[in-house]
Amino acid sequence: MRRVLRIGHRGAAGHAPENTLASVEHAIALGVDLVELDVQQTKDGHLVIIHDKRVDRTTNGVGLVSEMSLRALRELDAGAGQRIPTVEEVLRTANGRVGVILELKIQGIAEQVCKRVYLSGFTGPVIYASFRNDEVRALREADPQAMTMALFGWLPHDPVLTAQKVKATHLGFNYRTLTTALVETAHQRGLVAFAYTVNDQRDIQSVMSVGVDGIVSDFPDRLSAACFTGRVA
Repeated sequence: MRRVLRIGHRGAAGHAPENTLASVEHAIALGVDLVELDVQQTKDGHLVIIHDKRVDRTTNGVGLVSEMSLRALRELDAGAGQRIPTVEEVLRTANGRVGVILELKIQGIAEQVCKRVYLSGFTGPVIYASFRNDEVRALREADPQAMTMALFGWLPHDPVLTAQKVKATHLGFNYRTLTTALVETAHQRGLVAFAYTVNDQRDIQSVMSVGVDGIVSDFPDRLSAACFTGRVA
């Protein structure tokens, strides 16, 4: 049977506070192949794991991440007593246990993110991802050997060509936009195709049927019955 990667969205966001160390630990316990996490930068230049530009939705605080210091962010409760982790902390937690997808949520941090990963000594697979084409291109410039993923919400005229232009190795698609032809085109051009964020069991089966290489889910345990561990690249 075809093998598909199981990817925990923001750790295992359906089970634990998203983008926290607890969420990463839960995803690892569920046996995922990769955890997907979001990267932003604080006012004082630290790289932290949080999805939104503001802290309002996921913490007990208010304000823009970019206007807060790391110290101020660390005082917030990100759910169940969890704190907003740094990139270094999640890499230490994941190292030797699971691969990571680091999604860059803002522009201009590609080189810094690659440097932090290198300095951490992380030994597992790392895929750098972004919806920002310029940032995907910058990631490849920062590390020509890196695995990079161009993310798409709704599709441009030729998403595969768009990904090739920024030298991406992977494509990440909103699962609602996927077709067998699109995935086959990606494969024919040597690219790996992932689908996000797939939580319903029927949708998981539907996405499996179009031939994707990996599925991102808030509930990665729901993927276990449908997916078999596969290759990252």
